[in-house]
Amino acid sequence: MVRAGGSLSVVSRPTNEPGPGELVVATEYAGLCGTDIQMLRGLRDDPAPVIGHEGIATVVAAGPGVRPEFAPGTLVAVNPTHPTDPGFLLGHNVDGLLQERTLLPATAVTGGMVLPLPADTDRTLAPLLEPLAVVRYALRQLHAFAPRTLIVYGDGVIGHLAVRAARRWLGSATRVILVHHTESGRAFSEAAPYRADVLCTRLDWARLEPGVVGALLATPRDATVFALESVLALGAEELAVDLVGGLPPNATTPLLPGIDLTAARAANCGGLPDPARIVTTDSADGNRVHLFGHRGVADRHLLDAAAELAAEPGRYRDLITHETDLEGAVRVMRALAGSRDRVIDGRRLIKLSVHMGAKQ
Repeated sequence: MVRAGGSLSVVSRPTNEPGPGELVVATEYAGLCGTDIQMLRGLRDDPAPVIGHEGIATVVAAGPGVRPEFAPGTLVAVNPTHPTDPGFLLGHNVDGLLQERTLLPATAVTGGMVLPLPADTDRTLAPLLEPLAVVRYALRQLHAFAPRTLIVYGDGVIGHLAVRAARRWLGSATRVILVHHTESGRAFSEAAPYRADVLCTRLDWARLEPGVVGALLATPRDATVFALESVLALGAEELAVDLVGGLPPNATTPLLPGIDLTAARAANCGGLPDPARIVTTDSADGNRVHLFGHRGVADRHLLDAAAELAAEPGRYRDLITHETDLEGAVRVMRALAGSRDRVIDGRRLIKLSVHMGAKQ
């Protein structure tokens, strides 16, 4: 699936032979991410013509010098964000997984970005692996502050995964609030088998438990500052915030004087440094705020997410709301690129799974 000149289509391209240290992998299942949709809408200028950074694949060819653990036939996940090499960002500046064969450069292989998975891994859950790893990173950092209330802002796949993982990774006593963008989003959550304690479209103080408040902001880059300000306006005496969603360059808010929000998010990349770099400051109202963010995850977060999906597949499976092949994915992505409406084929889309086998 290739982006070119504002269009999106399925084309035939030659498969490159792997050079020293390189791998060619065959995608089995891949997911569509919110950042992919932003690229399709022209809101990001990432150059890769082939998008897709969520999924699992099978090694089909290994170049000279590749370790035996990556022999052909090995099932692998690919960590899309290299912590020290900005030249490797899968599906953004390097061709991604929405193609039958993907060439992975040596920097990804030697840098530990390719992770062997058990052969019995449930491949159909692959589109949830990387986003659940993002949630694992976020909740692991927030856990250090022992929040009594967790506010999840955003009702996309990250938000829904966070709601379902929160009590398993933060503790059963944590009160979880899911803030939706629309009433239709709230209605989807109301009918879901695993729900937050509170479903709402706006926040108010009465919904908070006494003590530290945690917030996971899983919003598009044009909504993250608004979400942050909504959480800050609650006036919690101590607040820990993870800026999962993107931000425009040099983003700021008068509620946190002197803080470069974009820099705070960019300070952590691919799981480094460890522990994460956190900005602690006082809000304009004098309340203590711990602020951090991250681009990408570490391998350990992917492995934790894989273990979680293996242990509790039914807890997450229904979040894959749509499945199709490459040709069908073009139709869905064109619809998403041209509209803010997330209803596809009469159903609200949370996660699209693209299967490289027969049409579904």
